[in-house]
Amino acid sequence: MPATREVPRFDPVRVRGGHRPGRLVRHRRRAVAAGLAVTATALVAAGPRDADGARGHPPARPPAHASASGERPAHPGGAAAPVTAPIRISDGATVRLLRPGDRVDVIAAEETVSGGDARVVARGARVTKVPEPEDAGDSGALVVLSVPRATAARLAGASATARLAVTLW
Repeated sequence: MPATREVPRFDPVRVRGGHRPGRLVRHRRRAVAAGLAVTATALVAAGPRDADGARGHPPARPPAHASASGERPAHPGGAAAPVTAPIRISDGATVRLLRPGDRVDVIAAEETVSGGDARVVARGARVTKVPEPEDAGDSGALVVLSVPRATAARLAGASATARLAVTLW
């Protein structure tokens, strides 16, 4: 067995930057913050997409109208998204009472031999514009409403087969 030798004394080796507990904690916090930021970005990117392509942001304002069934639209980009619908109301004097921003119900009155049948075609439609009336005799007056797309289709169909009237809220 060889003889035991003593190791000579020398200065310790120092590595630049060293291993300090405070620095390790500071970097760990940054790593966690960066991980959370990346996770949040991934969640927003994977979230539902609005009609205009924006992701992760709520609509600027909730739709303030209701559909014909009385329910609120589910999604601003879906079938219940508001569209502009010009309709002709049979009573021009009633239209002169309307102002932009008013809420109205649109009623279709079908004329039949047995008297007539009235039904509500749109509830809570917002008046967006009331054009100046034309001197076209007794043909009614035009009103521009903001309604969901499905309601606009019902309004167009009803205006072809019935006389339309409005009631103010």
